[in-house]
Amino acid sequence: MQVLGNHQTAGSESEASAYPHNRTGPLPAFRRLQSLSANSLIIALLSPFLALTRASVQKILLAVVILDIPLQFGTHLFYDERVEEFGAMGGLSISAATIALAGLYVSWFIRSLTKRNSEERRPFHISRPLLLYLAFIVMSVFVAQDASLAVFETCLFMESLLLYVYAANCVRTRQDVLFAVSVLLAGGLVEALVIITLSFTGMPSAIWSLPTHIHVESVTRGGFMRIGGTVGSANTAAAYFSILLSAAVSLLFTNLGRAHKWLAGAVLGFGGIALILTFSRGGWIALVVSMILFGLFLGRQRGLSLRAPIAVVVILALLYLPFHSLISARLLGDDKGSAESRIPLMNLAFRIFEDNPILGVGANNFSVVMGRYLTAEFRHGFLYAVHDKYLLVLTETGIGGLLTFLAFLFAALRRAWQCWNLHDSFLSPLALGFMVGIVGHMVHMNVDVFRGRPIQQLLWLIAALLVAIHRMRTEPSVSAAPSRVA
Repeated sequence: MQVLGNHQTAGSESEASAYPHNRTGPLPAFRRLQSLSANSLIIALLSPFLALTRASVQKILLAVVILDIPLQFGTHLFYDERVEEFGAMGGLSISAATIALAGLYVSWFIRSLTKRNSEERRPFHISRPLLLYLAFIVMSVFVAQDASLAVFETCLFMESLLLYVYAANCVRTRQDVLFAVSVLLAGGLVEALVIITLSFTGMPSAIWSLPTHIHVESVTRGGFMRIGGTVGSANTAAAYFSILLSAAVSLLFTNLGRAHKWLAGAVLGFGGIALILTFSRGGWIALVVSMILFGLFLGRQRGLSLRAPIAVVVILALLYLPFHSLISARLLGDDKGSAESRIPLMNLAFRIFEDNPILGVGANNFSVVMGRYLTAEFRHGFLYAVHDKYLLVLTETGIGGLLTFLAFLFAALRRAWQCWNLHDSFLSPLALGFMVGIVGHMVHMNVDVFRGRPIQQLLWLIAALLVAIHRMRTEPSVSAAPSRVA
């Protein structure tokens, strides 16, 4: 038995030597190669998500969102031009901002997972008026005659709300605010140059091989051409520049360096020309109201140097002189009943509201239902959605929708006033510029629709930046946190 056992052992050793790969041959190397391939595949799959955690990538995505406000690099799905002819949103807006926002939220989610202790986390902010406003918009979908149109506006509002939430919670330092404002001004400068170029060259929109919309309105009776550029209609472009110029003026009164003040001055100069070329009386009035309020509030501050106010006055005067005759014609000339035509639309809105006071007729549905309420005065009159943002919100989302919309606007103004009283050499003048810009636009909203994406997202972004500024001074842990987008 022992000899047999020895023979079996010898045989086993002989078999092992005959097939050495069973112990130390190429099998371990193959496994190492297989493991390396698996790791490479995992890294390749995770690399886009890892890239989103980098501050530089977050800056790029945020810049895309901000620049897309005026440039509108995108399209509308399910677009119906016939609906938009009467003031409704004719499709589902999909843009570069939509994609960039998705990337920012993925980045935010990944960063939140990597925070190991509660000290690194900051309180989450959300605007209650905006949430309530969203609730009224969503409820209005169920009473809308055309639910698809209501869904289009609901999706746009949700995208704007996501922008507000991200900026209010992820803009954490002064450098972050400066980056956002600088990109905002840079986008305004580009848009101003687009409008000026279109005005002096008369180039048709067909030559622009980009998925943008360029608006040129010919008005032969006044001898001028109204241009909205890529922002939208001429009135929408005017509202955009009236808000942006208020922010640009505020930077001239900060402690920033020359580079940022030169950028603000360029936006003030070229943006002022672009605002004139829109020939929007509402936009002009909004800017005048903003500048008057800015001067009044700023004049209360002691020790103010006169150089910056004089520079602003000189720039505005130089912009006015070359267009003196056209501006006078627009303000004092015959507008062929343009202003008067808004009164029947206001009466129409009140009749619609009387029948639908609680939930309204549904978001984006004013143009759908107005046919049932038309009177004889519309036989030869202007037929469109009511040129009053407040009445539009009232008729489409009911009294609750209007109250929550107003609550959001006044909450933004209150936050801006608090930031102005912080006496910060950079943040306080900027907050004042934002505040007077919002006030001017609230005046402008009495005479136009402002249903599209640019103005809504611009307002929501400014409101979010005001929240971020206030939190920097009231939450020490926030101001000490590292920069995430700048």
